[in-house]
Amino acid sequence: MFKATDTRTFVTRRSKTLAFSLLGFGSAPLGNFPRALSEDECDATVGRAWERGLRTYDTAPLYGLGLSETRIGRNLRQHARGDYLLSTKVGRLLEPLAPGETFDAGIYKNVPRLKYVYDYSYDGVMRSFEESLARLGLDRVDILLVHDVDGPSHGGREGSEARIRELMTTGGWKALDALRSSGAVDAIGLGVNEWQPCARMLELADPDLFLLAGRYTLLEQEPIDMLFPQCAKAGAGIVLGGPYNSGVLAGKAMFNYGDIPASVAARVEALRAVCDGHGVELRAAALQFVAAHPLVVSVIPGAISVEEVDANVALMERAIPPALWQDLKSRKLIHPAAPC
Repeated sequence: MFKATDTRTFVTRRSKTLAFSLLGFGSAPLGNFPRALSEDECDATVGRAWERGLRTYDTAPLYGLGLSETRIGRNLRQHARGDYLLSTKVGRLLEPLAPGETFDAGIYKNVPRLKYVYDYSYDGVMRSFEESLARLGLDRVDILLVHDVDGPSHGGREGSEARIRELMTTGGWKALDALRSSGAVDAIGLGVNEWQPCARMLELADPDLFLLAGRYTLLEQEPIDMLFPQCAKAGAGIVLGGPYNSGVLAGKAMFNYGDIPASVAARVEALRAVCDGHGVELRAAALQFVAAHPLVVSVIPGAISVEEVDANVALMERAIPPALWQDLKSRKLIHPAAPC
């Protein structure tokens, strides 16, 4: 049985030991997704996460075009710097809009008058890092991740590979390695929405960690066959974001930030039926399934309210009978080799 406050340790390439809380806090919702939040709502949500013992926090410039970093930083500055782990990301620079210029911030609402531009170069990474520290109001982060060198962000596999080449040939990874070597950050890696860029980076460089958003969930387990064996061999860890596939596994009408395909809806209902037969809420199974993998150092679902923080803690700690996992495997609804 899990406790949300369980600690999982991870040793980086530079032999730094990091202590993750098993349940962490994904702060994309603090960027006003799926609705605009007041500052009081944000403070109450992050404050509740701290009260419940969550000590792993993730943010990024993309989330609300700086709003998430500002809001997370304001709350974490109230606590001793050694009492939590914080990750942010590089790869997008935020710039002011010109008069009359507009910018589509996608899923984020009521954002500042800014736009982002992709930049995976040495100077771009260093500038992004310094600007994130300024928004956070902190002098360091623990983990620095390259954001979205993936197909969904860049039009497919060729676009992803082009961004990875940019990262490697224009000095972006060199900048990350320099920050790690100097002790400015403890660990570096990728934060992406598909597993293939992670496998590619293990061929090209020496990442410590990957923040994998989705791709290893009750609905998807492809990484078991290819990525996870590579990670185990290289000693790379996984922070697992998006355990509910952006909502569909938590009863919301969204799959990977879009509409729910009929095939996914049918699979979700099949999973739900088995869970109901064992008296287990689908959300609890979704959260604990990913937490059970030994490569996963922390699971970081997003939360938009105090109630959602409390729900995630309760779901992580709910008792689940082993027979549920056996039943899911026998019905071929999860990978037969999945540790659960």
